[in-house]
Amino acid sequence: MLKEQSRTETLLQLRRDQVPRGVANTHPIFAARAQGAQLWDIDGNEYIDFVGGIGVLNVGHSHPKVIQAVQAQLERLTHSCFQVAMYESYVRLAERLNALVPGAGAKKTILLTTGAEAVENAIKIARAATKRPAVIAFTHSFHGRTLMGMSLTGKATAYKQNFGPFAPEVYHAPYPYDYRGWNSERALDAFREMLLTEVTPERIAAVIIEPVLGEGGFVPAPVEFLRDLRRITQEHGILLIADEVQTGFGRTGKMFAIEHSGIEPDLVVLAKSLAGGLPLSAVVGRAEIMDAPEPGGLGGTYAGNPLACAAGLAVLDVFEQENLLGRSQQLAERFSSQCQALQQEVTEIGDVRGLGMMLALEFVRDRESKEPAPELVDQIVKQAREQGLLLLKAGLYGNVVRILVPLVIEEPLISRSLEILRAVVKGVVQQK
Repeated sequence: MLKEQSRTETLLQLRRDQVPRGVANTHPIFAARAQGAQLWDIDGNEYIDFVGGIGVLNVGHSHPKVIQAVQAQLERLTHSCFQVAMYESYVRLAERLNALVPGAGAKKTILLTTGAEAVENAIKIARAATKRPAVIAFTHSFHGRTLMGMSLTGKATAYKQNFGPFAPEVYHAPYPYDYRGWNSERALDAFREMLLTEVTPERIAAVIIEPVLGEGGFVPAPVEFLRDLRRITQEHGILLIADEVQTGFGRTGKMFAIEHSGIEPDLVVLAKSLAGGLPLSAVVGRAEIMDAPEPGGLGGTYAGNPLACAAGLAVLDVFEQENLLGRSQQLAERFSSQCQALQQEVTEIGDVRGLGMMLALEFVRDRESKEPAPELVDQIVKQAREQGLLLLKAGLYGNVVRILVPLVIEEPLISRSLEILRAVVKGVVQQK
């Protein structure tokens, strides 16, 4: 008698037939519903979510206040295009973001749809403001899959493939990744040398940096590096863009990761957890810089959609009313200590790092050589899923497990998820 296919098996075949293989999938499951830090697939399997839509759900899946705000907006207006007929939620959200983003003086905000779109517009604004063409990004970085996003991204494997030629006048400096031999001093020396050998300062419009690498493996840029970089950019009239797409909205224990350094970037790029799952991004910056493009130079049909704006305002309310920044800091202490304790037991964990609740474990074959062990991570991700925990890998070599748990995770789930993580990691390394 033939075995009946599960709904997942049926949809996996449909996905193979109907969706391009270039869209990669980490987990062979189909989500049916989700709440807080949990997700259920269409076959009824329950998971604790340590991915959060890749850092999109800091306030959790289906937060009641976000749902309520979107439902109320849905009954009033779904779309008019802000360039045609404006709506209050756009300007109210801009007002609140201007007040939140670090930096003295007046600021302005443009709302967009995706992180890559926001990155593109930040570069446009910087070039318009400085009348300069060049941009410096960093190795290991990720800034999106559009042409400019790929050009800025400091990782060729998978993301760039044979999609070129890429945007001109984009240069890459080494990111300070101490575990891989690039401390702040060495990275700054390389940056200064780039200004002498590859592109002169008077041609550079902006430097764009993730305060903590996202896809690159959750590597925090040292405070001293960011402060020296800020001094160099100010000395040469170069704008500093902080890409906070993944680091923003409480993930690191402050609203924005750049706040840990005390510096003030000229432009900040936001997305992901800005709207609790709805597509919304932003560029926030000094008013005189944001006003550089002429009317018509910025915008987008769906940019700052009313439903997404309503969700964005609700997300900010949740942070204020539920003290999610404090919650993020409390969670970071617990998760960090547990991960460090696991590192003491498992020699294949070469590094435990991160900032706040943006945590990662880097796996190696042995600590002396630091040779990456992506095969261990693949098995950990697979076996964790089988035990009901969703994980995601990262890093240039695919040997990093990242933790992006929603900040609203409840106590019983914390204990259970950490037990699963510990058991799976120890089991995988013992089987190698």
